[in-house]
Amino acid sequence: MAIDVGIDVEILKCEIKKTYARVSERPDEDFIFPTGRAWALDLGYPEDLLALVPDESVESFAGVANPFSLGALLPGEHVLDIGSGAGTDSLVASQMIGTGGSVTGIDMTVEMLVKARAGAAAMGAPNVEFLEGEAEDLPFPDESFDVVISNGVIDLVPDKDVVFAGIFRVLRPGGRIQIADVTIQQPVSEEGRRNIDLWTG
Repeated sequence: MAIDVGIDVEILKCEIKKTYARVSERPDEDFIFPTGRAWALDLGYPEDLLALVPDESVESFAGVANPFSLGALLPGEHVLDIGSGAGTDSLVASQMIGTGGSVTGIDMTVEMLVKARAGAAAMGAPNVEFLEGEAEDLPFPDESFDVVISNGVIDLVPDKDVVFAGIFRVLRPGGRIQIADVTIQQPVSEEGRRNIDLWTG
């Protein structure tokens, strides 16, 4: 049963895609959220690992916090990055897990996927792949990943129960989630839930 958020979810997805296509194609534009390498460093990303991520990827970084502050990934782990954007988190993760592991990024914004794939190629990261898809419909078999990471994405999805059910389905027994996201302390008003601008950024 789909959750009713008082807004057309397809219109919402379209607006989110437009916003993040702009972040991909015009990273120097002013957004209502911070972006770029300096922001990632402010969030405490490992400087040595971030230094190896190509500028073209990091310039469109739009995360809200640092999922790696919850712990480093381990060599050989298989990682899913939900809402991978331009690929910064995936490319940092690929260095932690090494050649024995893998990182799969999934994103619904084509422009971000193009940038992420170019970044992986420029960095020479054969253990990373980026796929088009949505957080609510993960196209992976059960128990496929050791770790699921995500950064500032789940807050954009109206039906969070569906997202978390999918995460738990694709995690292996003993797997873990490392999510950085926006939370609220009070319920959002009906008017606020219908405001697309509040959803998209």
